[in-house]
Amino acid sequence: MSSNSRGTLNILLTGSAGFIGARVAENLLRNGHRVVGIDNLNHAYDVRLKDWRLAQLQERRDFFFYTLDITDTQSLRDFIDLPIIKTSQPFDAVINLAARAGVRQSMETPELFYDTNVMGTLNLLELCRERGIKKFILSSTSSVYGALDHANDNSLGADVGPFKQLSEDLPTDRPISPYAASKKAAEGLCYTYQHLYGLDVTVFRFFTVYGAAGRPDMSIFRFIRWIDEGDPVVVYGDGTQSRDFTYVEDVARGVLAGLKPLGFETINLGSDRPVPLITVITLLEQIMDKSANIEYQPAHPADIRATWADVSKAKKVLDWAPEMPLEEGLEQSVKWYRDNRDWAQAVNLW
Repeated sequence: MSSNSRGTLNILLTGSAGFIGARVAENLLRNGHRVVGIDNLNHAYDVRLKDWRLAQLQERRDFFFYTLDITDTQSLRDFIDLPIIKTSQPFDAVINLAARAGVRQSMETPELFYDTNVMGTLNLLELCRERGIKKFILSSTSSVYGALDHANDNSLGADVGPFKQLSEDLPTDRPISPYAASKKAAEGLCYTYQHLYGLDVTVFRFFTVYGAAGRPDMSIFRFIRWIDEGDPVVVYGDGTQSRDFTYVEDVARGVLAGLKPLGFETINLGSDRPVPLITVITLLEQIMDKSANIEYQPAHPADIRATWADVSKAKKVLDWAPEMPLEEGLEQSVKWYRDNRDWAQAVNLW
C-alpha cells in the first residue's frame, strides 16, 4: 500500500458519521492519517446522533467530509473527479462502513437494505477497480451466520449450535433476515473482485457493537435511556438470549489493523464473551443505581438466540484481541448518555 512522504495514508471512509465509522475516523486521525469521509446522513435512525458525531470530527485538520450516497453511481463518479480529490494524494484504501443495518427494519424495507448494502458495495468496488485503489474493507455482520440452531441437522457436526462459538469457516448460506442476506451478497461481491482484479479485501463480521453515542435502535442505548428516564424496558423474548457485546473502540482498532495487505480474509470482531440480555440490564441497574421496569414482549422471528464470536483468527492474522470489559464499556456508555442527556433523552428510538 502506498503512502506519502510523511508515512500517512489517504483513506476514503464511507459511513463516516455512523456509529462505527466515526470511531474509525477518530482512530485514523489519531494515527496521523488523512480521512475523506462520505455519508448520506439519512434518517434510518435519528440524525441528531450523526450530527453530533460529525461535529466532533469536523474540528480535525485532516478530516474532509462530503454528503454523498454510495448508491448514486453518478454522484460517486463526480465526487472522485472533483479537482480537490483528483489533485490530492491517491486513496490508499476504501473502508466501506456505509450500510443499512438492523434485522427487524430490513423486514419492513428490504429494498433499501439491498440497494445500500449490495449495490453501494458494488459501486465502491468498481471505483477501486477503475481508479487502481488496492485495498478494500467491508463491514459485515454476525447476522450472516443465521440461527445456526441445527438440532436436527447432523451435517455440521454435534458441536455446532446456538451456544457454540461462531468461526469464519462455518456455513453462511442460511440468512434469516433481508439484512443478513444483503451483507452475505456484499461479501460475495468482495470475493469476486479480489479473484478477478486482485483487489486486497478484508471483510469484518461485527458482533453487537455498543458504546458511547451508539445507535438508538440497539439494545444498549435503549436500555440506558429507558432505565434513566424510568420508562418500561422492553425485552423481546425471555431475556435469556445472549449477545457477544463488543465495544466500539475495540472494533475500530480491528478495522485499522485490517488495512495491511491480506489478500482476501473474512474476520470476526467480537468480545468472545456472550452475555444474556437480562444480565446486561442488571449491570446497568447497578451502574445507574436505578431499577428497570421490564416489559416482556414476544420474541421476534428474525432474532438470533445467541451469538458468540470465535476471535482466534483475528488474533492470529491481525494480532488483535478485545480489550474493553463489558462492565467498563457499559459505564462509558452510561456516562456519555448522562453527559448528553439534554438532547439524547429526546432521540427517536424507532
